[in-house]
Amino acid sequence: MMTVMAKTGATLKTPATPKGILDLEFAYNQTKVATVVTAWSDNSSVNNIRVAKENTWLDFIFIFFYSLLLSQACSMIAISGQGFLFTMGRLLAKAALIAGLLDVLENIGMLITLSGNGSAICAALTAFSSILKWGIVILIVLYILITGLVISYTKLTRSL
Repeated sequence: MMTVMAKTGATLKTPATPKGILDLEFAYNQTKVATVVTAWSDNSSVNNIRVAKENTWLDFIFIFFYSLLLSQACSMIAISGQGFLFTMGRLLAKAALIAGLLDVLENIGMLITLSGNGSAICAALTAFSSILKWGIVILIVLYILITGLVISYTKLTRSL
C-alpha cells in the first residue's frame, strides 16, 4: 500500500509541498492549508485536489492493515516474556489501534479540507491527530526494533 500511495500521490510533491500529502497532514492553520491547496490547484495538467482525495481514501485501507500489524507485533513480543519491555508491548499493542483511529480522524479532516469545507479548527485537529499518530507509530517501530535486538541478543548469548 505504501508503494501504491507513493505512486498515486507522486504529483502532490511540488515546490510548495515537497512532502506531498504530509504537507496537508501537518498543515495546522488556515494559512498552511491555503498554501497546500493553492499549490495543488495551480497545476492545470493534473487535478491534485482529486489526487489527494483519492490518496486519502486509499489510506483507509492502509490504516486497517498497518494498525493491526503493529498491534499484533507488539502483542506477540509482549507474550514472549516478562518485565518492563513486555508490559510495554501490551500497552503499545493498544496504542497501535489508537494510532489507527487517529489516522481515520486525520483523513476525515483532510477530506473535509479538500472538499472546501475546512476551518481553522479542522486544520488544527487534523494536524494534532497526525502528530499524535506519527508519534505513536514511531514509538512502536522503535519498540519493535529494540525488543527484537534485545530478544535476539538474549537468545544468542544463551546458546553460546
